[in-house]
Amino acid sequence: MNVQIFGTKGCSETRKAKRYFKERRIAFHFRDLNEKGIAKGELENITRVIPLEELIDREGKQFKKRNLQFMVFDLEEELLNDSLLFRTPIVRNGKEVTVGYKPEVWKGWL
Repeated sequence: MNVQIFGTKGCSETRKAKRYFKERRIAFHFRDLNEKGIAKGELENITRVIPLEELIDREGKQFKKRNLQFMVFDLEEELLNDSLLFRTPIVRNGKEVTVGYKPEVWKGWL
């Protein structure tokens, strides 16, 4: 397994995802979206499974702070430029991807 978790240290769902894999002794790579965003190629791999529309957190602080609910914008461009707009955690295992805390899906990966 090659598990990657994209999220922020302050996100409770991301912390739960990290705990899920730690408790099962499954190695994972954590990427803090506060420090480094998701590259275009990585985003393309993710969107093969999860549509762009499902990746943006329209209820999140960053979305509201930037007043995006009142604007017309290019979704992919905004996500690439501001990684705090992503719903988290994004958990990736090769070509399989989930958004949010999904232990029922991850169980099938084991």
